[in-house]
Amino acid sequence: MEKVMVVGAGFMGAGIAQVCAQRGYRVELVEVNPQALEKALAGMRSSVAKLAAKGLISEPAEAVLARVEPAEGLEGAAQADLVIEAAFESLELKLKIFAELGRLARPDTPLASNTSSIPIGRLAEAASHPERVLGLHFFGPVPLMGLVEVVKGAQTSTEVFERGVEFIRRLGKTPVKVEKDIPGFVMNRIFAAAFREAADLVAAGVVTPADADAGMKLGYGWNAGPFEIADNAGLDTIALIGKFMKSVGEDDLAPRSGLVESMVAGGRLGRKVGRGFYDYTPEGKRKP
Repeated sequence: MEKVMVVGAGFMGAGIAQVCAQRGYRVELVEVNPQALEKALAGMRSSVAKLAAKGLISEPAEAVLARVEPAEGLEGAAQADLVIEAAFESLELKLKIFAELGRLARPDTPLASNTSSIPIGRLAEAASHPERVLGLHFFGPVPLMGLVEVVKGAQTSTEVFERGVEFIRRLGKTPVKVEKDIPGFVMNRIFAAAFREAADLVAAGVVTPADADAGMKLGYGWNAGPFEIADNAGLDTIALIGKFMKSVGEDDLAPRSGLVESMVAGGRLGRKVGRGFYDYTPEGKRKP
């Protein structure tokens, strides 16, 4: 495998493209919004430079970035050895992308989704050769997180599934094999149950986000609290996941209060815009 196409240059897509480039893959990063694409490339330049300065990568930052090629269309899927879709968490949008990828990519090219909640089987329905569709659910920030869920859809071939597992290992990350395709997979279902209770307690005035986060870190050994995790993921994404869970009958995995939805309506989307449960500096550092 030499060339990876990443579709979507948001927080997750840019991170996925970066780690692939750091491991020597040529990457085509596709984004229809030119400003989002430029923002992603600028963020990658900053991130790779910091890693290089700390000695965490073995080559100059310029060498890594030279392997990333920006694009605005999906035509390059015909030359890709693997395609990873990392678009906004919308079933309609993802189905449209997979239909187009199914038409453009070679029949033997694995098509992966970074979806955090949508069953892989739903996406495979839109693509030709559904046996080559799988889930590669990265966690953000991708360059720093060592976990990726590899999800086997009902029609995913064993060969493609194992190729996905090996690819994640080559990225230097730990694959969690998810061998049954269910909404939210494994890690997000566990987190969603915890976040549902945490959000409802905050909405009821029982505890503040800061105290709940401190409690989970100091009392249960979490590296980050539930509200810190939500801010990192993006509260708009958290809201969409909750909405999707409800739509497929998984009400127990969605907050009962409208706290997150009201914050999204007020523009508090999390770290990426500088305001969520916490406020952040332009560099993304949490303010006191």
